Amino acid sequence: MEMRKSVASGATILVVDDEPSMLRYMEMLLEADSYRVELRRSGAEALKRVQHDPQPDVVLLDLIMPEMDGMQTLERLHQVRPNLKVVMLTCSSDPRKAVQALRLGAQDYLTKPVQKSDLDAALHGCLRREVGASGARGIACEMEELVDGSVFVAASPAMRRIRAQVNQVANVDVPVLLLGGSGTGKEVVARLIHKLSRRAHRSFLKVNCAALPADLLESELFGYEAGAFTGATRPKPGKFELCDKGMILLDEIAEMPLGLQAKLLHVLQDKEFSRLGSRSSVRVDVRILAATNVDVHQALADRKLREDLYYRLSAFVLDLPPLRERREEIPLLLKHFMGVYAERYVRAPLPLSPRLIETCSRYSWPGNVRELENFVKRYLILADENLVLGELEGKGNGGSVSAQTNDLKSLVRELKGEAEREAIIRVLSDTNWNRKRAARQLKISYKALLYKVRQYGIERR
Repeated sequence: MEMRKSVASGATILVVDDEPSMLRYMEMLLEADSYRVELRRSGAEALKRVQHDPQPDVVLLDLIMPEMDGMQTLERLHQVRPNLKVVMLTCSSDPRKAVQALRLGAQDYLTKPVQKSDLDAALHGCLRREVGASGARGIACEMEELVDGSVFVAASPAMRRIRAQVNQVANVDVPVLLLGGSGTGKEVVARLIHKLSRRAHRSFLKVNCAALPADLLESELFGYEAGAFTGATRPKPGKFELCDKGMILLDEIAEMPLGLQAKLLHVLQDKEFSRLGSRSSVRVDVRILAATNVDVHQALADRKLREDLYYRLSAFVLDLPPLRERREEIPLLLKHFMGVYAERYVRAPLPLSPRLIETCSRYSWPGNVRELENFVKRYLILADENLVLGELEGKGNGGSVSAQTNDLKSLVRELKGEAEREAIIRVLSDTNWNRKRAARQLKISYKALLYKVRQYGIERR
């Protein structure tokens, strides 16, 4: 509770409601926690207020008001102040209203009569630059800014589960394997793990294993001595030395040459390696995160990924869903990227109209978050909503073969996974949960069976 009071100190809360009794009630609750409170009785009055500095830290906005209702006011407020944090208040418990409010950029949604604990949680989340909500309300979302300017967003059940798993693993010094399609945010999750870990004050480095040929990748990771090869005039430390006591992300790990995979396995096991051209060993303490967008089981079958390395790296696995399976995050990401690139390109932020948000929420985003980010860049540069939405709608109506292919692959993967899960459950049942016998019958290794049992959440019935 002490932490919440420190966050609240000095914050200005603007309450907008046409009912005088509600205004008095909210004023009493807020002033008891030392907030500075301002009251307005209409959307028009609220709009006039936010046009003047300093802007409120949070706006509590009633949904049902005469003349300009809460949704219209919310949209207008964000046209004037794109980064303004708004929490909606309503008597309705209809979840569709909540979703609509979140799509229009609301940070949270509270049902009247407002409970003090719910109000505290919503305001605390807003003021901590995170958006939180109680599970009892059925709505929850969270945004967390990271050191590099990226943002972790969790407004869907799938990403809230990922966030909970990150909390669990951040301070457990084991490797983490990040799975998911290209652009789903694996690097963002890796940076979140680093931020929440005990190594947060140490280095975080990323290496793309697919971007360099084998010899250059080896020298990039492990460094070299003078004379190790032509042009090596002086010794150079590799990423592992530079990242000692810190964390390293090895992206596209399945593209790493097999010889280097063996050397990496040695680092994982013994925490030491040799620079190119050196006979002595270097000891390091580096936590390794690895990521790939390929099917790891297929990579193992094709011998592109060493099985022993895979089991070392997969001590903890996080599988990120595609953006089309977490559509609740699309409005939040649109707003975030609009703010980032408006500042970067020195342009005024463009409005995110209901049509734009609705169209973006329907689109399948085969390129995931990265494609959505590029869409915002294009919209900001062209400044023509009809043009960019026309292009997006054209893709959604069959113009994008990649989107259809991606959906088909996803469907096949889901069906394969379900069939595999059922087969494992059946064999475990037949063997009375003797996992060694079950592994032999399934013709996979014992370790592979244990991994799949964890992956599919299989429990003894």
